[in-house]
Amino acid sequence: MKKTHIIPFILIILISLLTGCWSRREINELSIASAVGIDKSKDGYLVTVQLINPGEIASKTATTRTAVTTYRTSGETIFEALRRLTLETPRKIYLGHIRLLVFGEEFARNGIGKALDIFSRDHEIRTDFYIMVAKNEKAEKLLNILTPVEKIPAGKMYSSLEMSSDSWAPTKTVQLDELINSLISEGKNPVLTGVFIKGDPKTGMDIRNVEKVDSPTTVQICNLAAFKKDKLVGWLNEPQSKGLNYIEGNVSSTVFNVPCSNKEKLAVELIRTKVKVNGKVENEEPKINIELLAEANISDVECKIDLSKPENIYKLEQKVAQRIKNVMEQAVKKAQNDFKSDIFGFGEAIHRADPKAWKKLKKDWGKEFEDLTVNIHVTAKIRRKGTITKSLQNDIKE
Repeated sequence: MKKTHIIPFILIILISLLTGCWSRREINELSIASAVGIDKSKDGYLVTVQLINPGEIASKTATTRTAVTTYRTSGETIFEALRRLTLETPRKIYLGHIRLLVFGEEFARNGIGKALDIFSRDHEIRTDFYIMVAKNEKAEKLLNILTPVEKIPAGKMYSSLEMSSDSWAPTKTVQLDELINSLISEGKNPVLTGVFIKGDPKTGMDIRNVEKVDSPTTVQICNLAAFKKDKLVGWLNEPQSKGLNYIEGNVSSTVFNVPCSNKEKLAVELIRTKVKVNGKVENEEPKINIELLAEANISDVECKIDLSKPENIYKLEQKVAQRIKNVMEQAVKKAQNDFKSDIFGFGEAIHRADPKAWKKLKKDWGKEFEDLTVNIHVTAKIRRKGTITKSLQNDIKE
């Protein structure tokens, strides 16, 4: 057989072996989930699923129907509960595009490890969704709140978390892979961002909640929840949450005030941070050294100060550095004294620095962490002073 005849013959055989889209599922046969909530129930798990109403999303005319619908049911396993939902939902639930996984606080305090298995194991579920904790609330109620601006509540929470993490700093985006890595690590415990209902939950479930200029009930992102292994052990406040993110190198931008004279304030925009966390073991005693460089711009001056003088800029840099150091120390103190949980990854730093010493320390790292010496050094540099060097307060006469 000629060579020119062999190639088409081989191609015909290969094409005949192709299976095509044998496992396809049409979009009109599925209910797309935007978020999943996990709570504790008598049977084991109370699973709430927020489903998108495609007709409402695509509609160009106003209707009285909501853009999402929630369904909930209980089961001994999450997978069982999801399948039981088919008794209520008109279509099979598809979790491949979820944006959020929310744990109720009560459930999180009893451990979230087992609940993560299905989301990691199922090949249809992507791992780029964010994981959060409903503070002082059940995830079921949180996913029932209708939000303004964004028709899909899960999309609103997803975007708010990203924005606050990039621009404010007390929050943190955590995806499934990062959470699992923290859970299985011997030298780091996880943290998750909290979210809570501001206002009356019953009002938030009504369509009229989003028909007003000032929505009476909203969903708001809050601070970080600290875990010990897979159990929630407490909440960091706003400064402590910022302090943790400084230590982990998660702060790309934020704003805070520093005093400049008497009770008057000056606002500084942090534009960049660079942190180094080094561990070492001296005389069998572990130590952590943290060096942070922060770069900032002056954004809002509400006091009489001449920014053209280098000595004034130097004083402001010292105040900025001290402010950052204070919140970092607060975070470390809270974790050591109250949580007794290494949420910073200091154990991993010790492991990298001295693997041999870590073999002994990791057996009782919880107690070692409580007495761990943490040295923090912060350097701040003000890069820009704005378009004017003198405050307008200097020209305003009493």
